[in-house]
Amino acid sequence: MTATRTLLARAARPAGVLAFALSLALSAHAAVPAVGDQPYPGTIAVHVDATNLAQQIFRMRMAIPVRPGPLTLLYPQWAPGNHGPNIPLTQLAGLKFSAGGKALEWTRDPVNVYAFHVTVPEGAATLDAEYQFLSPLDTSQGRITMTDDILGVQWQSVLLYPAGYHARRITVQPTVAFPTGWQHASALEVQEKRGDEVRFKPHDLDTLVDSPIFAGRYFKRIDLAPGAKAPVMLNVVADNPESLEAKPEQIALHRAMVEQALKLFGSHHYKHYDFLFAISDEFGGIGREHHQSSENGVKLGYFTEWSKNEGGRELLPHEFVHSWNGKFRRPAGQDVPNFNTPLQNSLLWVYEGQTQFWGNVLAARSGLISLAHARESLAASAARYDNTQGRSWRAVQDTVNDPIINGRRPIGWGNWQRSEDYYVEGMLIWLDVDTKIRELSGDKRSLNDFARAFFGVENGRVDALHYTFEDVVAALNKVQKFDWAPFLRTRLEGHGPGAPLDGLARAGWKLVYTDTPTDAVKNADERNKLTDLSYSLGFSVRQDGSVTGVIWDGVGFRAGLAANTTIVAVNNKAYKGEVLKAAVKAAKDGKAPLELLVKKGNNLRTIALDYRDGLRYPRLERIPGTRDRLEELFKPLK
Repeated sequence: MTATRTLLARAARPAGVLAFALSLALSAHAAVPAVGDQPYPGTIAVHVDATNLAQQIFRMRMAIPVRPGPLTLLYPQWAPGNHGPNIPLTQLAGLKFSAGGKALEWTRDPVNVYAFHVTVPEGAATLDAEYQFLSPLDTSQGRITMTDDILGVQWQSVLLYPAGYHARRITVQPTVAFPTGWQHASALEVQEKRGDEVRFKPHDLDTLVDSPIFAGRYFKRIDLAPGAKAPVMLNVVADNPESLEAKPEQIALHRAMVEQALKLFGSHHYKHYDFLFAISDEFGGIGREHHQSSENGVKLGYFTEWSKNEGGRELLPHEFVHSWNGKFRRPAGQDVPNFNTPLQNSLLWVYEGQTQFWGNVLAARSGLISLAHARESLAASAARYDNTQGRSWRAVQDTVNDPIINGRRPIGWGNWQRSEDYYVEGMLIWLDVDTKIRELSGDKRSLNDFARAFFGVENGRVDALHYTFEDVVAALNKVQKFDWAPFLRTRLEGHGPGAPLDGLARAGWKLVYTDTPTDAVKNADERNKLTDLSYSLGFSVRQDGSVTGVIWDGVGFRAGLAANTTIVAVNNKAYKGEVLKAAVKAAKDGKAPLELLVKKGNNLRTIALDYRDGLRYPRLERIPGTRDRLEELFKPLK
């Protein structure tokens, strides 16, 4: 044996020993039990202490009925509405088990790290657990769920549950201790209240995890469906009492949104519905659906700066629609037994795409947004997806996997990589469907009829009713006979060129570009603190000069710009958004150059942009001689 071969053989031995030891460990560890459909014996009690506002720590105690022997407890991995396995396990801390006052050791499963194994001793009937959920202290650690004035309890973050049982067969009795004097809202029903501690009625684990809580120092409850058998409440928490004050005409618009939803679907699928609505610059923004409630978080000014926030008013109708689409009617791939079983996302273009469609439509029908804003917002969406270069290699159908692949982490080249495009591109596909139904039926039928027939069935039923792609096609055919399967698959699996804009044309409108931004574009730039030149220079710039949103193979891309570059100067003038826009205008005559001094890391360089077409902003323009089906779509239902 040569010296080299001897050294290689010696180096290989530890690896072989380690592999053998690992195989022994894996074969010896307690397997995570497979899910069965038998009821879990007894009721699990969980107590959440949510009073530590200063350190943003939730402290939990659980009392779990048990029998002697091996027991595996799971921490949820897949949250309903997240569409991916992105519950942060790192924020679970301090886990301790005991029985009869005696501490018990636990081991983490070496394969499924969300599983914890413990052996229950003889004679023990209850396993006690203590642990904390360390709410993020900074946005770099995750979404802020506790501030000095607002908190949110998301049960998937504060619960362990026994493996081997379907979530709907596990009964949990929750209790929460709130800060002194605070009020709360939830779809959960209160069983008993003692001071600031609230005990809720027992629920199956599925229902509990689907029923989060918002609580706040400043709180207001607004009835959005006065006199309804199934109440709908807007529960508002805010950073200050002034932000709670809604004018009567603002409340009327939210009531009109609920009324329009009920007219659209002709049913409800909740016993009572609670919008959990946070208006805050500190509490994390959110839009997450639940069957009988929703979590909604916006920045300060929703009511008090009403004219500036038209672009954010589609949130509440979107989440409300989910009570029908996504929660009552659910894709078959979402029918899973617990929160550690992977979801199948193939129909998210229905679940989220059609919800995006109806959320925008209901916002317009109710008057939450103007017809002009609805059209301008649609133009912005159409332009964005018509210029998505990643379509050439990645169909929108594949983007339903993005919550699993990427977990909603930031990406460097969104225009090329694509992300969760099934939301808005899905909306464009459903506009295509709506206008096709109208065209084929001589405008006697529309997607309104599909909504009532597909989502409006079994009025009052709360249990989920699952569907397949074939069910969607069959329901469309009942509304209007057509070869819907290839119609949908072509749009879902195609590569363009361009976005699916046939529905826009069939509605009597076309996408054009002018040198003047619409109000929706101007307000979005102001809200996002951006100068968006996507359709001219092929990128956007933040107030500090940092480049973002670079369009693949656009003008800026070809000049070597990336989203880690900062513009320092434009034509030898210090960067400002207005300076850059003025330079784009000046370059249109072909005489003035457009030069940027840019910084990447510690390096400065000057680049020239070869662009002469001026400013370009998207808007919709009527196609002469056509029927305005957008106006008909946005018209309130009688």
